[in-house]
Amino acid sequence: MAQRLEGERTLMRIFIGESDKYKGKPLYEAILERFRAKGLAGATVLRGVAGFGASSRLHTEKVLRLSLDLPIIIELVETEERIQSILPDLDEMIGGGLVTLERAHVILYRPAGGPA
Repeated sequence: MAQRLEGERTLMRIFIGESDKYKGKPLYEAILERFRAKGLAGATVLRGVAGFGASSRLHTEKVLRLSLDLPIIIELVETEERIQSILPDLDEMIGGGLVTLERAHVILYRPAGGPA
């Protein structure tokens, strides 16, 4: 039987481009590595099929020349304190993008006897 844990957390979404770089590597990879090094619970990278940002330039997988800069969304659910502690890292790493924060009611299922 699984353990069910509930609580309030913060959902962070980071909107960047697939071609964005940080110190020569893809920005989304660098952000994931930073989050992992800081011991955060986990993050997911989602690749969009189309989108546009402040430049109003359409990024879509239908046009071959633009397919190298598709939208990337990184999602992370953590405590408000942990989110606030990593914002300075994002300030350093992200040259252009959007970060959103919202409250999330979390229901977490873990195997009985597993770490809480």
